[in-house]
Amino acid sequence: MNFVKCLLVFVFVFTSCKTKSNLISTTIVTEKISAKKVARKHVASNFAEKSVLAKLKANFNNGKLKQSISVSLKIIKDEVIWLKGTKFITVFKAKITPTSIHYYSPYAKNYFEGDFSILKKLLGADINFQQLQNLLLGQSLMNVKKHKQHVVITDNAYVLSPKSQAILYDVFFSVNPSHFKLNKQAIVHTTKNQRLDISYPSYTLVNDAVFPTEIQIKAKQPDAFTDIDFILKSVQFNTDVDVSFSIPKGYKQIKL
Repeated sequence: MNFVKCLLVFVFVFTSCKTKSNLISTTIVTEKISAKKVARKHVASNFAEKSVLAKLKANFNNGKLKQSISVSLKIIKDEVIWLKGTKFITVFKAKITPTSIHYYSPYAKNYFEGDFSILKKLLGADINFQQLQNLLLGQSLMNVKKHKQHVVITDNAYVLSPKSQAILYDVFFSVNPSHFKLNKQAIVHTTKNQRLDISYPSYTLVNDAVFPTEIQIKAKQPDAFTDIDFILKSVQFNTDVDVSFSIPKGYKQIKL
């Protein structure tokens, strides 16, 4: 597995619950409220725990490669996202901080060190650490309280979009009326035929925290696509997590 394939697998990891027995009901009927109130409730629903320790399964498909992999995830909120992918043996390890991405593969005997510009190259959208963390937690990639929003009710959800969309792309956020986390979010760059769609089919309640039990990512660029589906197996909050990371000697550096 080369670097791009490994990075695509680990970069969209998110957290969830031990079982599906606590799945949150979505039978609440959406009532008309202001966009400002929807935005405020969504921001208020943000994850408040200090750390995450999770196990999940990742299914990857880009038309050329179909693969399933087990992933261990550790998050120290606002500081570190740490991942290890395995398939019989360790395939990769990664450590993501607000300023850098570090990665190495014992399988391929190579490593990468760089900034978040690699994500724009792979996905066609600028994604920083905070946005990646929000994506993993079912929160919007952009601050919906920062700009005035327009709201419509579609498929029993509140769909927020900035009243003044960015010049180069459009963004949309579908907010669940039960818990005000996201059902979907999208970044669409029409002129370049690029889009990033992220869906959260279900959530669960664990220790009063609402978490996704599944996340689906579809990244489309001209002549290329990547589909990733994550299903969570277990999670613990506020435990001591070891995020130590050291690239072994003798590995070949990947230049991009």
